[in-house]
Amino acid sequence: MIIAERLQSVRRLFLDRAPVIYYVEENTRYLPLVETVFDRLDTNALTAVTSPVTLAECLVAPYRSNETELRQVFADVIVSGSNTEFVPIDRTIADKAGELRARHNLTLTDAFQIATALNAGCDAFLTNDISLKRITDLEILVLEELES
Repeated sequence: MIIAERLQSVRRLFLDRAPVIYYVEENTRYLPLVETVFDRLDTNALTAVTSPVTLAECLVAPYRSNETELRQVFADVIVSGSNTEFVPIDRTIADKAGELRARHNLTLTDAFQIATALNAGCDAFLTNDISLKRITDLEILVLEELES
């Protein structure tokens, strides 16, 4: 499936950590795919939704390697990137995450991510975690299955 075609019907796309990491760190394998997403954000053809979980997960490696500038780049992209909505986790999301974790046996971080996407009215969830395809509440787009 070609990513540009798949995104045509998507207006609100939740970004899991992998697409953001691939974009910021310019991962050679996935950069053409994620550039398509970020180009659509720049032209207002798409709204990205992110969460504190996305931010926290993206900051782990830069903290371990003491890369202050990289931490700031991730924060800029996730919190205030072009056409990006940073959604805080509240009680409603926490409740939904608990339900999703119980129903689908998700990790807590994955449950929070999916719950945030659902609460924010996302059309799809972009990740590279194929195990999330078991979620039926939301369309899961796995980078590994997409072509540029």
